[in-house]
Amino acid sequence: MASAALLQKYNVPVPRYTSYPTVPFWGNQLPANEDWQKVLLQTFAATNQQEGISLYLHLPFCESLCTYCGCNKRITKNHGVEPIYLKAILQEWDRYKALLPQKPVIREIHLGGGTPTFFSPEHLTHLIESLLMDCEVHPDHEFSFEGHPNNTTLEHLEALYKVGFRRVSYGVQDLSEKVQIAIHRIQPLENLVRATEQARAVGYTSINYDLIYGLPFQTLESIENTFQEVIALQPDRIAYYSYAHVPWKEKSQRAYSEEDLPKDAEKLALYQLGTRLLLEAGYQDVGMDHFAFPEEALCVAQQEERLHRNFMGYTTNQTQLMIGLGVSSISDLGKGYMQNVKTVEEYYALLAMGEWPQFKGYLLTEQDVQLRRHILNIACHGKTSWSGTASQALVEQTIFPALQDLAQDGLINLTSSDLKLTALGRNFLRSVCAAFDMYLQAPVAGVEQKPMFSQAV
Repeated sequence: MASAALLQKYNVPVPRYTSYPTVPFWGNQLPANEDWQKVLLQTFAATNQQEGISLYLHLPFCESLCTYCGCNKRITKNHGVEPIYLKAILQEWDRYKALLPQKPVIREIHLGGGTPTFFSPEHLTHLIESLLMDCEVHPDHEFSFEGHPNNTTLEHLEALYKVGFRRVSYGVQDLSEKVQIAIHRIQPLENLVRATEQARAVGYTSINYDLIYGLPFQTLESIENTFQEVIALQPDRIAYYSYAHVPWKEKSQRAYSEEDLPKDAEKLALYQLGTRLLLEAGYQDVGMDHFAFPEEALCVAQQEERLHRNFMGYTTNQTQLMIGLGVSSISDLGKGYMQNVKTVEEYYALLAMGEWPQFKGYLLTEQDVQLRRHILNIACHGKTSWSGTASQALVEQTIFPALQDLAQDGLINLTSSDLKLTALGRNFLRSVCAAFDMYLQAPVAGVEQKPMFSQAV
């Protein structure tokens, strides 16, 4: 159990480490096309045939605004936007395919948002079939999508199943009516039950629920009730995220007062209660926010040290190249990142002009690559070693004092050559990763300093 002193010390703003360096430290530079394309092509040549590549598609439209949400979204009830947006995404993908020297082998597709099930089953079918045209599908492919229980229909599930999808993630967040009213996401339990049962009946092999702790008006009692209902439905995976309160970035979060939010100790208690209930129900703690049954692919990948983390969260496939399509999506090029513009208007305009619809990116230094490996090791495997690596001198000379402090506080077991998370340290996983984040240690010219990140817990 974390003490009040530890909570005060480590519950500070730190990244979630879906990338390193993290997005705020990229600045606003846009690498030259020839530079980022060279990195992309090198990674593609090294990995396409065996690993394959991943595609992330950002579908930003929602019919109503959930006030807690920090994602890039566009609120509309006009479904006439669907074919226009999908045409633009396919146009962007055509540009990538023209750049690649051979057929891409598709290992992963993930539809995120927004609300992907805003789009009709017919439009989603057309999107996937068009994406896969002139491509090969990896024999071990994993296609997944995010669904809203209120509007994910049997037709959605059947249509996506037919084009290869076997994983679905439902945004549950919380089942308390009071909390749902506060965050403007009214979602009756019966809709979740229906969406879950229909997915299983169609043949989906993995169902994930997203839950959030730290939302307005949550209590230990309400969280326990939510978990009792959720566990009874036996989803294969559960992601239990910390609510990121960033009202300076998301104006919708100003719809409720900070007085309505659980305080630091209360929020940690919500996390610990949810974790305990999940472990008692047979789930395993995979890492940063994620739980799964022992036989589930996520746990198996962790046991076999194949677990990977990127902008889609934890994944069982270590694809080094992930191409992001659509507004605000980010491509992970292996040794670099590129992010698309954030509004549909800019996105359409740049594509119409024959330009890449990007507005910033970052190419990694060799030190970045080394430190990213340590952060991924900790986030995915709960341990890392620097003995005999190119980063050994940097860790010993610069990072080791911070590691000694973490060890003194009981968050890690530390030797001169490696570290391993303790049970207590799992509560502060992001803070342990942050010890290897050189960009957090010193100001970076041209980069906004504060606030940038949500609290660690």
